[in-house]
Amino acid sequence: MASSTFVAYFRVSTSRQGVSGLGLDAQRETVRTFLNGGDWTLAAEFVEVESGRTDARPELAKALARCRIMGATLIVANVSRLTRSVAFLSRLLESGVEVRFCDMPQIEGATGRFLLTQMVSVAELEAGMIGERTRKALAAAKARGTVLGGRRKNSAAIHQTGAPASQAVRVAKADKRAADLAPILADVKAAGATSLREIAAALNERRIPTARGGQWSAVQVKRAVSRGFT
Repeated sequence: MASSTFVAYFRVSTSRQGVSGLGLDAQRETVRTFLNGGDWTLAAEFVEVESGRTDARPELAKALARCRIMGATLIVANVSRLTRSVAFLSRLLESGVEVRFCDMPQIEGATGRFLLTQMVSVAELEAGMIGERTRKALAAAKARGTVLGGRRKNSAAIHQTGAPASQAVRVAKADKRAADLAPILADVKAAGATSLREIAAALNERRIPTARGGQWSAVQVKRAVSRGFT
């Protein structure tokens, strides 16, 4: 396996399922069974309670951030219920995080990214076909004299383009990592760590590496906090 440290992502469709544990317990058991017998650590788990009709997944964003911070692998119990979500699959591909699906263990490494890409293509095809049917229905309504939509203002001059400088790229990367680290720092502070030295010790205890993979010091914590994401 790509990493011995895992972060679990679970999804239930309704708040009732989230409270009762229906579906969630089964997903947890699937993950435990998949990892059974290995030398691994389940560092954290994130539970998404949402409708299948929306692509807003804040818990997924938190799970991916935790994986990036820890160099962990995201583990998902079932991909079968998620394959039609272009946003979900695209987010996984763009996250830079290794992902394992318990029901599709062959999705790993370069081959796994290829399979995920194919899933995105299929999901986009289905979305495109739905969109095409919608456009035809709107065209038919317009032909019948139905007034559709409204005028859109020209916004061509809103955005400026240009290649970012190397420094800007580094700053953006550091800001992204700081944003990923922010909820972890908040948890550490909530647990009682107040000084920079105490926060550094808590991060090291949780096996959260620095950007270069080392141990935290008070100075490094101060730099992370000074980026303004905490």
